[in-house]
Amino acid sequence: MRIMVVDDEPIIRMDLIEILMEHHCLVVAEASDGETAVNLARSVMPDAALMDIKMPGSIDGLEAAKILIEEEICPVVLLTAYNQKELIEESTSIGVYGYLVKPINESEVYPALKVAVAKWLGIQKLKEENADLKGKLEKRKIVEIAKGILMDRYDMKERDAYRRIQGLSMEKRLDMIEIAKSIILSNEFASM
Repeated sequence: MRIMVVDDEPIIRMDLIEILMEHHCLVVAEASDGETAVNLARSVMPDAALMDIKMPGSIDGLEAAKILIEEEICPVVLLTAYNQKELIEESTSIGVYGYLVKPINESEVYPALKVAVAKWLGIQKLKEENADLKGKLEKRKIVEIAKGILMDRYDMKERDAYRRIQGLSMEKRLDMIEIAKSIILSNEFASM
């Protein structure tokens, strides 16, 4: 896994990097503040970010995590010395993928990142499938409208209207959606 480590304390960053290297992770970036972390993540596109919540600068860890998640750059596992209910609530509301309390238990770091990346990839796959299904549904709606036009205009049965669109698609070597759009467009001109 390609990991970005973000903590304002250099010793903690070094310890985290050592833990990650022991698990054969590649640390592709490290930062000590949220703004640098966001800019680095946009350029190196890590698989995950391991990030402290409290950091100096204009962007703290929570805000940086929110940006990385909203821009769909990578999942974030937050590190904190604070186990406050408010921080946990805020972390979950922005969609972080893990939350580790300092002092860090070394045996928890790699599994937290591994689970975060797996969940992230699963969600990305679902988003792609959802977009694909929406596209197919939109195309299906257009074909249905074109079928309706053919059925009304030529007194065709639904099956015959569909076969007509299908036949024109094969004959013209165009996708059925293109034929359907042409039918809809010609109907709009005819009714002007």
